[in-house]
Amino acid sequence: MSLWPPPRSSRHNAKRRRGVIVMSGAAVLLLGAAGGAAWALRDRADTPMSEASVPDSYAGTWSGEMSQQDADGNHILDWDAQVKLESGAERGVSVWATLNCRGSLSLTERHGDRLVFDYVETYDPDARCIDESELTLTPGSTTGTLEATWNAVSHDGTPMISTGTLR
Repeated sequence: MSLWPPPRSSRHNAKRRRGVIVMSGAAVLLLGAAGGAAWALRDRADTPMSEASVPDSYAGTWSGEMSQQDADGNHILDWDAQVKLESGAERGVSVWATLNCRGSLSLTERHGDRLVFDYVETYDPDARCIDESELTLTPGSTTGTLEATWNAVSHDGTPMISTGTLR
């Protein structure tokens, strides 16, 4: 009689190891997905909706004349702009009356009193306007005004800047 136990069969060890590996992998994936979902929800909860939307002081219809320059500061064109924003919204509309163009505005950044919107053209029958640009709004130097800056690149690749005061 032997003091040592008989040798175990290794015939089923590979299946057992594969099962353990598959179960471990599934557990890691589930934990990773749950952690990612919790992280995404945490970030949404930390960002109050009021900070990601148009504040009351910017709500309304704003109009003014914009002065457009190229990257070298050369005057290109003056044009009339109108911006419509609703309090609490993340979107607005813009009309460039002089150029006969319209577009949608999507709020992309809000830093204190500074709002930044992406502009995407929705109407341009004469093909005169720039398809996409960025609008930055800040409080004006006088009550009831906003300072507007449009940054865009023309169809031929020239950077364009338009500035003006909206009332």
